Amino acid sequence: MADKPESVKDQARRLARASAVAKGKIDRPLNLMEVCGTHTVALFRHGVRGLLPEGIRLLSGPGCPVCVTGIPDVESAMAIARMPGVVLCTFGDMMRVPGGKLTLFDAKADGADVRIVYSPLDALKLAAENPDLKVVFFATGFETTSPLVAATIMQAEVQGVENFYVHTVHKLVPPALEALLGSGEVKIDGLVLPGHACSITGTGPFEFVAEKHGVPAVVTGFGALDMLEGILMILNQIVAGRPEVDIQYKKIVRPEGNPRALQALDKVFTPADAYWRGIGSIPQSGFALKEPYAKREALQVLGPIAVPEYSEPKGCSCGEVLKGLKLPTDCKLFGKACTPERPVGACMVSTEGSCAAYFKYGATGSATGSATGTFY
Repeated sequence: MADKPESVKDQARRLARASAVAKGKIDRPLNLMEVCGTHTVALFRHGVRGLLPEGIRLLSGPGCPVCVTGIPDVESAMAIARMPGVVLCTFGDMMRVPGGKLTLFDAKADGADVRIVYSPLDALKLAAENPDLKVVFFATGFETTSPLVAATIMQAEVQGVENFYVHTVHKLVPPALEALLGSGEVKIDGLVLPGHACSITGTGPFEFVAEKHGVPAVVTGFGALDMLEGILMILNQIVAGRPEVDIQYKKIVRPEGNPRALQALDKVFTPADAYWRGIGSIPQSGFALKEPYAKREALQVLGPIAVPEYSEPKGCSCGEVLKGLKLPTDCKLFGKACTPERPVGACMVSTEGSCAAYFKYGATGSATGSATGTFY
């Protein structure tokens, strides 16, 4: 007779037992960070936070691409969109991200040609159909979306579409984690690694978190049982005293990642320093275009573009939230001056932002539902 599938309650009981042993070994509350914004939302919507034993503290990390897109990047995108004969194409999530004072929605209302697309291929199609326009794709997101952007750029070369460009502000997750763990600002006992990004990269780029920093890490899926099992695997590593990078999400993620996607990235992009909103510049945490594709970088073709210097909004704690130093509810603006309808910081804008999730679901979240949104 086949074994009965494990239920959420069964997994929660196992988690409670492992948590008691782990806390006894460390003798303090455990700080676990979910790196990915999709995990942040899924933990709430599945009610996983409410199932965790006392003494396990979940912190949101810097894995929300909308949240970490800097003010200068948004300002330069708006400047591009205002140029005559130029169309800026972007994912819908980016429309409400605050620049210094305005958003892309504001720029569009003021007459800039900004169009929402669901794929960079939509922008390439628009460029092919409108050779008299310069079409710029605002290339945001992490390792999940950057291979498609790379493939689109190569396709533009094959098709000979010379009026297609990209404004590249892609981010890479591993350098951000290195900066976070190396800073010593927050004690992290375990990492719930992003399943979507790791489906591209594999586990190799993340091995340093265990080897260098001694932090257990598990690549985890997005269902309730997935996340409970991933957290349990982290606790078991803590108990055993053997940190490693393991995979819970084995139906999607392989240690070597996606070779074809990685080949596309290597052909089109080279690592470059990048600015992360609320965090600052992180070495080699972004992408720049290699030759012969550099001619498609909008800032090189349409620039130089001068944008005003703006500081982060006064009182906004988005940077501290992204680094796990604060919970959204620790911010003085949360739920008062800053709401999803009138966001002050980017963490309240995105559907995957920690502040937006806390505002929608409260401290523990609903026990039903599934994570949705753009997978960056």
